[in-house]
This record gives sequence, C-alpha cells and structure tokens, in this order.
Amino acid sequence: MVNNKTSCNYDRTLLLVTLLLLAIGLLMVFSASFVIAEESRGDPYYFLKRQAMWVAIGLLAMFLISRFNYKNLKKFSIIILLLNFLLLGLIFSSFGSDLGTEAKRWLVFGPVVFQPSEFSKLAFVIFTAAYMSSRRLNLRSFWTGSFVPIFFVAIAFFLIQFQPDLGTALVVVAASALVIIFAGMPVAQMCGLTLLSLPPLAYFVVKEDYRVQRLFTFLDPWADSSGAGYQIIQSLYALGPGHIFGAGLGRSKQKLFYLPEPQNDFIFAVIGEELGFVGAVSVLLLYLIFVWRGFQIAQRAPDLFGSLLAGGIIFIITVQVLINVAVVTGSVPVTGINLPLISAGGSSVFFTLLGIGVLLNISKQGRAVSQA
Repeated sequence: MVNNKTSCNYDRTLLLVTLLLLAIGLLMVFSASFVIAEESRGDPYYFLKRQAMWVAIGLLAMFLISRFNYKNLKKFSIIILLLNFLLLGLIFSSFGSDLGTEAKRWLVFGPVVFQPSEFSKLAFVIFTAAYMSSRRLNLRSFWTGSFVPIFFVAIAFFLIQFQPDLGTALVVVAASALVIIFAGMPVAQMCGLTLLSLPPLAYFVVKEDYRVQRLFTFLDPWADSSGAGYQIIQSLYALGPGHIFGAGLGRSKQKLFYLPEPQNDFIFAVIGEELGFVGAVSVLLLYLIFVWRGFQIAQRAPDLFGSLLAGGIIFIITVQVLINVAVVTGSVPVTGINLPLISAGGSSVFFTLLGIGVLLNISKQGRAVSQA
C-alpha cells in the first residue's frame, strides 16, 4: 500500500547523512581499490562501477519502500521469514557459491549474485518486531512470549554459521535479541538466556582452528606477523601514518597490495591513512548522527511495531559499525563485518538502504500522527 500523505516529510537529516555516507563510500571504494582493480581486473574502475550500480539499485529500492506503509510489513512478516529460510537453505544447494573463497555464502542466479545472510538481518528484525508487538502482554511467560522468535533466530544462527559466517550470525542474533528486550522481556529471562547461550557460542568458536588462532592473534598480532597477524598489523600500519589530516586522498601506501581487500572490511584503515584522524572522526560523527536520528524515529513511531522495527534496523547498522572499527583498530579479533554504506559489497549496501527506506517511512508516519 502506498502512503498518500505526501504533506508529511521524511526525516531529512537521516536522508542527508545516508547520502553523505554513500558518497564517501563511493569515493573511498575507488581510492582503495583502483590499483588492485587495474592489476586483477584490467580496469581501475571495476569495483567503483559495481558499487555505483548497487548504490543506484539500493537508492531506488529505498525510495520505493519509503512510500510503502511499514505497517503492512507486519502482515507479511511470516512470508518474509519463510523466504529468508528458503534463501539460506539454497546456499547448500547447487545455487550456493564460495566465489573462490573458503566460505559458501553467496547465491548465484545467472548474473545476480548476493548474500542471503544480509537479507536475514532485516528479515529477522521485521519478524521479531511483528511478533513481539503482537504478544507483549504475554512476555512474562517465556513460552508464550519470546520463545517463538528465539527459536527461529537459533535456526538461522546455525544455518549462517555453517557457511561459515559466525560474525553475521551473531549480528542477526544480537539485533533480534535487542528487539525482544525493547519489547519488555523480563530481566530474569534475559540474564538466563544470556548464560545459556555462552556454552554453545564458546563451542562454535573453539571448534574451528582458525577462530582459535584469531583469538590468540588478537592478544599478540606480532607473534605471527606474516601469517595470522598480517591483516591487523597492516591495518595498524595504515592508521598510524595518517596523523591528523592524513596522507591525502588516493595516497595510501597500505592499499598497494599490503592490506588485503582494502575496499571491503578494512576500508576504514584506508580512510584513516588518507584522511587522517579528522577524516576518520568525521565519518564516525556521521554515523553518530545517523543513530541519533534513528532512535528519534523509533521513539516517535506511531505504534509499538514501528518503534521496535526502527530500533532493530538502527541496531543492525550500529553493531556493524562498532565491530568493523574495533577490528580495524585491533580492539577485537578479526571478523568479516563490513562498514555499512561505505565498504564495497552489493548485498550489504542494497539491504541496508532497504532498511533505511523502512526507517524513512516510519519517520513520515510518526510526523503524520504528531501533526494530526
């Protein structure tokens, strides 16, 4: 259903910050990748053109979904959940691909390639917000309250981490958990479930040798500087010389085949090297404004579903920013979480913009109610 209340504006600050982050992303993707793209693809604009295409598609999707009454998502939440499980299941079929990596995370349908786990983040926030907004009065009972969304999130966690992609699986769990907590989960239930989740989480960490190695590398990256510690050391080498104002746009040295995939998970290191402390902090301030406006939208939403949905979408973006920056600065073990709206990656930017489109519609509906 298209919202015809055109007299009510979207949150312009949120929209402006989104466009600024996208512009910075395109600029930095090109700066970080043109040398690698020329060497590996024979086209210095290869990654820029791909990212620009996905940004254009994502902006179109954002505009369309921003005109779709978010309340209708509640009606389709079960269908969205089932579609998500179908796509996650197809990863283990002939449609699944590792794209030359060690992780089978992509679906390939002819020229269309995407990661269904990126859809899972948004799908589970929609489903959990829809369910919890309908069951709020039963929250004191675990079985008639939060059991159903937790059960389905647990299934998604297993499917995603078996790709393997433990980082994204944890983002899905964390975002869904926050929606449940915002809905009013009793503290005793929250603490109990947290304690119960620690043993299986520890098991999934230690069952894979490379994850254990990442933990030890985090404690002392220089113990294996040419092996497991290579990524984080190169990232720190990029951040250090950036100083206050950076080496200048396009002048990063670490992107010259030292820092692996500088246009993806470690793009913030290139920002720090080329734009310095001022550039890095400016990007973080834009994210801070984005989060502030998002939670304002959540507080002013016209119903509980809209409030939970907005809060969940903002948390997805927030936790990814925090993890990415923490990895780049060596504050947590390395994990494959990109920087939203800035890192190269079609699936990520598309589904992030889709979520922002939902936020914009919630802001529009909230203003319509306040002005009525």
